[in-house]
Amino acid sequence: MLQEIAWLVSLALMILVAIGFTFVAIHSGKRADDYTPMQVRAYRLRSKLFWVLVLVLGPVMVYNLRDLPYSAGHARAAASGAPAMVIEAKGYQWRWELSRNSVGVGQPVEFHVTSADINHGFAIYDAELHLVAQTQAMPGYTNKLNYTFSKKGTYRVLCLEYCGIAHHNMMTEIKVTDL
Repeated sequence: MLQEIAWLVSLALMILVAIGFTFVAIHSGKRADDYTPMQVRAYRLRSKLFWVLVLVLGPVMVYNLRDLPYSAGHARAAASGAPAMVIEAKGYQWRWELSRNSVGVGQPVEFHVTSADINHGFAIYDAELHLVAQTQAMPGYTNKLNYTFSKKGTYRVLCLEYCGIAHHNMMTEIKVTDL
């Protein structure tokens, strides 16, 4: 359903651009001696267009950014009051090693993410393969990632940064169950 709406909006915008190009092409042959009135109109139009874009794209930006999981996962962990379960995650070419691979729903988790060899992108995906949290795995440094799983299921940990020929196989799973 959302894909169809996106397609229709894209189609409408393409039609508007085509109409704009046609309008400019038709009116491009007219010449004027004094361009001051046209310049004033253009600046007025540019100002109005700016505010239309702010009013239209501002809510679109807020709508698209409202589901970012990073602060939400951390806030849920802090709000629950439960101590965070620590999971050590280490990236190798081409595998992940986790100190544990199962957690409970609603249990705050603090991932300590590092790498044994090169940079890797540590990304957690839900069952529909939507990215729910991510951080960087770097040799000699440990990044902390706080996340609370709100739904049970199998989550995949994938590498987000190309790390060599078997990069596509760099995957492990975390099982989220009822406590």
